[in-house]
Amino acid sequence: MSLRLLRIGRDAGRRSDAAGTRVAALALAAFTVALCLGLLSLVHASYVGKELRRDARTPVGQTERSRDARATLWLVGSDTLKGRRSFSVVHIAPHTPDAPLPPGVDHWPGPGEAVLSPGLLEAGAAEGIAGRYGRLSGTIGQEGLDDPGEWLAYVRPAKGMKAEAPIEVVVGFGPEAGVPAEGLQPGTGRDDDKPEWMFQGLVLGLLLVPSLLLLFTALRAGADGRDRRGALVDALGGLRRDRALIAVGEAVRPVAWGALASIPFFAMAALVDVRVPFVGYVTSSADVRQHGWPALLSPVVVMVTASALAVIGDQSAGRAEGTRPAGAGRSRRQRYLAFLCPPAVLLASRGPELAGDDTQYRAWISWIGLALVVLTLPAAVAVVVAGLGGRLERIGRQRGWAGALIAGRRISHHPAATARLVTGVTVALIVLVQALAWQAMFGTYHAKMEEVLSTTNRNVAEIGPRGTVSTGETAAYLEFLPEDHVPVVLAPPRTAGDGPITISGGCAALESLLLPCSPAPARVDVALDRRLQQLLHWNTEGGTYLKVVRADHAALAESAVRGANTLAVVRADGGVPAVAALKEASYRAYPRGAQVRFPGEEWLTDGVPDRDQGRWIRLFGVLGTGILVLAVGLSGKAEFLRQGRALAPLTVLTGGHRVFRSSAAWSIVAPLALAAPAGCVVAAWTARPVARPGMTYYVPGGLMATAVTVVLAVSVAMGMWAARTAGRQARGWRA
Repeated sequence: MSLRLLRIGRDAGRRSDAAGTRVAALALAAFTVALCLGLLSLVHASYVGKELRRDARTPVGQTERSRDARATLWLVGSDTLKGRRSFSVVHIAPHTPDAPLPPGVDHWPGPGEAVLSPGLLEAGAAEGIAGRYGRLSGTIGQEGLDDPGEWLAYVRPAKGMKAEAPIEVVVGFGPEAGVPAEGLQPGTGRDDDKPEWMFQGLVLGLLLVPSLLLLFTALRAGADGRDRRGALVDALGGLRRDRALIAVGEAVRPVAWGALASIPFFAMAALVDVRVPFVGYVTSSADVRQHGWPALLSPVVVMVTASALAVIGDQSAGRAEGTRPAGAGRSRRQRYLAFLCPPAVLLASRGPELAGDDTQYRAWISWIGLALVVLTLPAAVAVVVAGLGGRLERIGRQRGWAGALIAGRRISHHPAATARLVTGVTVALIVLVQALAWQAMFGTYHAKMEEVLSTTNRNVAEIGPRGTVSTGETAAYLEFLPEDHVPVVLAPPRTAGDGPITISGGCAALESLLLPCSPAPARVDVALDRRLQQLLHWNTEGGTYLKVVRADHAALAESAVRGANTLAVVRADGGVPAVAALKEASYRAYPRGAQVRFPGEEWLTDGVPDRDQGRWIRLFGVLGTGILVLAVGLSGKAEFLRQGRALAPLTVLTGGHRVFRSSAAWSIVAPLALAAPAGCVVAAWTARPVARPGMTYYVPGGLMATAVTVVLAVSVAMGMWAARTAGRQARGWRA
């Protein structure tokens, strides 16, 4: 009997109204939910794998007991690629003949050679990273990297290393070699990566919740027919168990198709390293194989969950509804809530300003305003939709547009369905933009500094040698400068705020900066060149005037190694310095290389990891918005198809199925198309106060354009699908 009831449910699902819609929706919903559950497992596997490899490559410092053990000289430095996050450059050299190597390095590079990670070689190819630190001796294996895309370099200096501070002596790597030394570990992942729970929360909030909503919407599609079927089963003496088996039989096949379709994606992640689109992060297939096996259980979890929801929905639908007519009180409450929506938007957008600089009260007012917006928005949309529906009905009647007339009457008399469409899209966009705004706030360390740096001249490079360097090494660096690149040295006044600021350089450099080049020191009261203004702004305190001194390379090298003096390089023709060539030259001249950056760039480097991680929010946000809009569109399509049989006789009066296309366009496509840009405006307005006082927050235009495009694409697809299904129903009615 149980198998027969399951078959009855399967056959009923094939013959019900909009059967194809429900099957496709269930399969797609099960697929997305299974992917999201599996993604949670993959995220956990990635964090576990990275932490294990980080521990395994953390060096163990030398102690009194390990004086006679084999040892390696170790010094952790850093470097950057243009506009990207910093990465570790570790200087290593053997201290004993059998010195241990860090994981992932299978042989000792020779003096003046380097071993780089594959990800760094790929990312820095345009800057000639392969030759920056010396000859390339090999690549770092994945067992020595956080993830396959990590940037990391091990460099063996050509001049050797000495066991003197700040150089450390290490005797091994990982817990098996002893107690790991704090502060000596390579890589920046522990400092840059967000905690696992935050990433999991991102997947849950932006992907899994919309996917579950899509699953629930798919299960409720065609509910009228199932309600009638349930009433018939009850009348025939069927039990709750019988109805449950029929409901499971109807849903289990498409759910199984969709859930099992996710397995190839997990298999691909377990077999090969996958680069995540837009974000650029490379997953580790080894981590998936070792720690991501729970992802294989996600299809089973989805099938069980969907079956349980199908049974619960069928049982709750069987409860008798009240017969008391709805009074006017509900309509009045809806209008009152609608009138409260504009003040709620105003509170969410402008209210936090009342708290001034108090971050705690600003956050509370912002959240209260957002809650009121979400609470009152459906009522406001319903009132507006009802008014627009009446106007659309009049226009359709006046111009003879059957589709507009039908859609207008339906919207004006039943505004709740259209209100759900518009509200769902708007709330999705609000959630997306809020997530971006909070990410921007947490990732902005010096908001005012960012505003200033956005206008900073990039046509000057500051050279900051790492560690203590000699005059000879600096002179060698000046000789290695690329053609047409000329150095200057800026010396602040001896007493802060008093005396001259001295700038030294050759005639080519001084004349390029619009300064005089005379045998005797010259006084300049106003700096005219933009590059010189930036150097003065970021590297000096006070100073009453400029003292311009002509100097050759030997004098410049001697001046550059002194205290607070700043060595800078400009191009004689005023162009942009070749930063990559300047960095490569620094590793040829200085033992540990040098930092090469434009004035003030160090203030932006700390925010780069948060900027990169914000791409996850954008990716998941757009995907989640698409899933949520798909759920909303399916709900609107199902609502439209409820009118399908009632509209079927119109094919006789209108002479074809064009009325379904136009009616679907007015009922589904038009509301969603209007909701997308309107939702962007509301979302951007309510996200404005998330920024700290003095910080200007701009909603990314490209992201909003992408979100609007996704909404429009889904709305058109849902409208065409609804029109086609309604037309098929009409043909069945005529037959």
